[in-house]
Amino acid sequence: MACVPFGGALSVHWSQHRQCLLECSLPHVSALAQSHRLTNRQCSWSRGNSLASSNAGPFAKESVNSLFDPSLYHRCSQQRGHRLVVRAESDYYSILGVSRNASKSEIKSAYRKLARQYHPDVNKEAGAEKKFKEISNAYEVLSDDEKRPIYDKYGEAGLKGVGAGTGDFSNPFDIFESLFEGMGGMGGMSGSRGSRNRPMQGDDERYNLVLNFKEAVFGTDKEIEVTRLENCGTCDGSGVKPGTVPTSCSTCGGQGQVITAARTPLGDFRQVSTCQVCGGTGESSTPCSSCRGDGRVRRTKRISLKVPAGVDSGSRLRVRSEGNAGRRGGPPGDLYVFIEVLSDPVLKRDGSNILITCKVSYIDAILGTNVKVPTVDGMVDLKIPPGTQPNTTLVMAKKGVPLLGKPNSRGDELVRVQVEIPKRLSNEERKLIEEIASLNKVKATSSR
Repeated sequence: MACVPFGGALSVHWSQHRQCLLECSLPHVSALAQSHRLTNRQCSWSRGNSLASSNAGPFAKESVNSLFDPSLYHRCSQQRGHRLVVRAESDYYSILGVSRNASKSEIKSAYRKLARQYHPDVNKEAGAEKKFKEISNAYEVLSDDEKRPIYDKYGEAGLKGVGAGTGDFSNPFDIFESLFEGMGGMGGMSGSRGSRNRPMQGDDERYNLVLNFKEAVFGTDKEIEVTRLENCGTCDGSGVKPGTVPTSCSTCGGQGQVITAARTPLGDFRQVSTCQVCGGTGESSTPCSSCRGDGRVRRTKRISLKVPAGVDSGSRLRVRSEGNAGRRGGPPGDLYVFIEVLSDPVLKRDGSNILITCKVSYIDAILGTNVKVPTVDGMVDLKIPPGTQPNTTLVMAKKGVPLLGKPNSRGDELVRVQVEIPKRLSNEERKLIEEIASLNKVKATSSR
């Protein structure tokens, strides 16, 4: 625990993570408290709500009692600008993940790694932007040759002046830009106005296409109509009314971001957010009347689509550069066509194979026969060999679905033979079957 003077403010610290800051106009406090440090063992609260110390000197029990004299505080509380602030203090070294004796190069390397990880343009998780600002604030202090010694000695409170809030930190995105500028960027991450005005690729567009069974098997050509965003012909995609010139936004001063501050019982809080007036571009302009400043208008276009053989429900086709137009001259997105295939009442598909059931009489199953079965190519003769058992599967090679991307390779058609047993027999049929049964019994007896 330590008592640190800052002009007319007395800051009482508990470790490095908690602090109680009493800010008040006490002219004699700075003379009384001359950067003396008291440990937790040396300092305790007396029953009279005063701060006692076992050490003699300016922080003796009597001196501290006089410092916190109730009447003196009562007179102080009537003065303008007094407040009691209790807040949690961050450990900048822990935030960057470095030791307290880390070099400037180690601090810079740790900041670059964490800034890439938590930059709001890359990390969309809740709390990523707050973490990015904490990392930037920590780097700003620890990379400064003047601020770091003060922070090491007095903590975060040592960086504040009389009546200050949580300290004046720079825009975290400006810090990020200063480090990564000239290094090829961050693959689209940036907080500067210039980067926010860069060309942006358009969004992808989706279209659902329904095909019948044979269209999916053999492929087809389709004409589809897609409604998408295209560049405005009036303003040529700029979004600005022809004949006018954009000016710097008066709300954010051309920065594209605004900083809002709020004073609470827990301290002063500052938040950096995108300017709502200019949308983060830092410019103000008269919008185009045709596209209302977006630079794009929605139109319908007919597109010729070649569907390859072998597609199935859930297949996705990509048509490059047929999506929505980009902003500020950026490239268009892609069109993704999602396939849905209608089922066939007879033919069933299993991947690249076709499944079908063929019914034959018990006589044909015994004697064998030829039957016509449907395929994707039409009706084809199928030979049922003699003695075919019920539920036997016969394979018709290369009568299935072409493989997607390999139209010369095809699956098979699998025919399941279903033998029909009659429920009623005529007298003649029964007599003949009984004769066959008798022959089987004689054959079985002779074989023994």
